[in-house]
This record gives sequence, C-alpha cells and structure tokens, in this order.
Amino acid sequence: MHTGIRTIYWENNTVVMIDQKALPGEEKLLSCRHYTEVITAIKDLTIRGAPAIGVAAAMGIALGALSLSPASPEAFKKSFSEICEQFAGSRPTARNLFWAIERMQRCFQSALSAKRFVPGEIQQALIGEATRICEEDIAVNRKIGFNGSSLIRDGDTILTHCNAGALATAGYGTALGVIRAAVAEGNNIHVFVDETRPVLQGARLTAWELLKENIPHTLITDNMAGFLMKQGRISKVIVGADRIAANGDAANKIGTYSLAVLAGEHGIPFYVAAPLSTIDMTIRSGDEIPIEERNGAEITVIRGARMAPEGVAVYNPAFDVTPHRYITAIITEAGIITSPFQERLEEIFRATS
Repeated sequence: MHTGIRTIYWENNTVVMIDQKALPGEEKLLSCRHYTEVITAIKDLTIRGAPAIGVAAAMGIALGALSLSPASPEAFKKSFSEICEQFAGSRPTARNLFWAIERMQRCFQSALSAKRFVPGEIQQALIGEATRICEEDIAVNRKIGFNGSSLIRDGDTILTHCNAGALATAGYGTALGVIRAAVAEGNNIHVFVDETRPVLQGARLTAWELLKENIPHTLITDNMAGFLMKQGRISKVIVGADRIAANGDAANKIGTYSLAVLAGEHGIPFYVAAPLSTIDMTIRSGDEIPIEERNGAEITVIRGARMAPEGVAVYNPAFDVTPHRYITAIITEAGIITSPFQERLEEIFRATS
C-alpha cells in the first residue's frame, strides 16, 4: 500500500505543506516563502507530529539560509545560528526537531569549512540536506511499518491515539505505517481511532487518512477505550512518540499514558512506533522530558464555539510520559526493541554511530 499523502516537500525554493488545521473539512496546501512562516506553522499546528516537525525545521532552516547574503563566514555563521535558535524555540518536546537542527548545523559547518567561502554553495548544500532528511524519513517509516507488521495478525483490532500517520511524518507514518504495512500484506484488521482531545488529531486526521485508504475503522471518544478493552474488542494498542528517553520511557500525545495503564490491566500489548531520531539517549528517563503546555483556548473553544465558561482555569499539557514498564516493545527502523530497553537501545546506537 502506497500512501499518496505528501505532508511536506521542497518546491522552487518554497516549503510546501498540507495545512492540517483545515482538515478534514478542507484539503489545502500552505506555501512558505520565508523561514518565519515555517516557524509559525510548527507553533500553530499547521504541521505537527515529531518526524514532520523535524523535516519542517530542516527545510525552514534551508529556506532561512537562502535569505542570507553576509559578506564574511563569521557573519554568515552568526545569522545561521540565530535562525536555528528560533526553530529550537518553536516546540520543546519533539526530539526530531532538535535532531534535525543538529543535522543541519553539521551540514552547515561542513560546507563552511571548505577551502573557499561561497554562500551559494553552502545554501545549496543545506537544501540538499533538508530534502534528504525528508526522503529518508519516508524510507525509515516504511522500514518501521515492515518491521512492525510482523506483530499484527489477521483479524486484529488495533487502537491508536492521536495521529502517527503520513500527516505526522513526511509520508507513510509510524504507528499508521505499521497498520498500512499489515494491510498491504493481506491482513484484515480494524482500527479504533481515539478522537484525541483537545485538538482532535484522531478524529480530524487519523480518520481522514484511514478513509482515504479504505482501511476499516471506528471513531471513539478517548474515554471509551477502557470499556472496549474490557469487552475484549481491542487486540493491540499502537501509538507514536515525540521523544523517547534512554530507558524507554516515551512521551506522546496527552492521554497515551492512560491507554498504556489500561492496556496493562487488560493484558493487551502496547507498542510504540518511532524512528531512532525520536530517541534521546542524553536523557535518562521520562522525568527529564520537557512537556509543552499549550494555550487553554484549545480546551475551552472548539472551532470557534466556546465549550467552557469565560475565565475558567485551564491546564493543557500537550503530552504525557508512559513509563517503559507499560511498553511491550518499541518498533524502529533498526528492529523491534523489547525490555531491557536501555541496554538494547545502547547496543543499537553503538552499532549505528
């Protein structure tokens, strides 16, 4: 199965992305001609999902470099660093954002250290690196899907949360990539889609993707999941991740932790599908993962309609952390990782470094 969804791409020195805020009612593209427009798109969830944010940052940085014309390497480096800092401040939780920035910085440093200073060549090197990051992301997702499909059986009913599909990546997806691969292999499966409050990424985005590809699915509210598990209607839970600590603790969209606890109570396998670029080996546990808190209006107002009294106090963390003890396995492009997570993650990163 080949998804035709291109979430983000580079075209004529412009970053083009699907406007996810408009879905599912309207399918439209946003063309960013200045890097600050990409930063705004990341902040306001026009583009979201950790891998997609990473690709957007890489392309945005390349776009920013195109606007620079300093006369000296020192001035070029200073301006480039300022652009990278602005992207680093756009969202705090997604590891892929910082991974992409670090990769673009290495590319810049490599190009800058060449024997002659030619800004145009440095800019083209950055564009090339950004487009490679995009292409590699799709290839990695397909590998994750292939690896994870071995865990799926014909007749499975799979619960997913938020959107970890093509829209959360450059294309294909992580958790939905596993589902896509399993369907392509001929498995008859049914997906239960959590609506995912407060921004409804499941209802608006995951359901949209599954409808496009005729994958059987049913939309439920977040607080129905435990009841379905008790009824024996959920075979497996598969989610994505925004950052995974060295010990296997995983940060994902708020509500994921609750699902993991429920899955554990009912003896249901709980899988996290994510690329190695989401794993942050510099932090020991999920306690060190920064959790973004977003504007309370995401809870009190839905599509312009007020859902709560004016002036009510709101707490709106965008993510929670699932301790590794609730995770059956982490599905990556390097294989399926099981406990002890830290030991096996360290082995993988030693082998790939």
